[in-house]
Amino acid sequence: MMHSTPTSRFSTLFWVAVLLIGIAMEAIALYFQYGLGYGPCVLCIHVRIYVAAFLIAALIALATNGNKSMRILTNLTALGLSAGMAERAWQTFAVERGLVEDACGMDSGLPDWFALDKWFPTVFEPWEPCGYTPELLFGITMAEALLALSAFAVISSLALLLRSFR
Repeated sequence: MMHSTPTSRFSTLFWVAVLLIGIAMEAIALYFQYGLGYGPCVLCIHVRIYVAAFLIAALIALATNGNKSMRILTNLTALGLSAGMAERAWQTFAVERGLVEDACGMDSGLPDWFALDKWFPTVFEPWEPCGYTPELLFGITMAEALLALSAFAVISSLALLLRSFR
């Protein structure tokens, strides 16, 4: 019988939280898209791809949590995914605020071998140019919320990775 360590319990809680938050994020995005008519831009699609990758990583991490090497690998993956998502969130925020000039078009920018926008257009096809994200609650836009959430993900992922070496 395998005994769980504080690190593996912390890792399990992290990955369960990633699953729940990731599912909620995808559901909210799809509600705004199909329920409220706010189509996603290319940057929003890129964030959705990072969230989907996080969901896959969470499933792998939870399935292999007892293995220290896999725990380190999935935690390293989480750090990479959160950094990528933070960069896309920053770009979304910066375009929305006019901090950067961006000629964000309708092309997803995905290679043919990874054409999620063609394979799953319901979720990954851009509908609108970049420059605006809808308000969520209390005057906070989707771009602002994504920026804060991705910064928290970077910090949490780094802490988890460092803890996995114990």
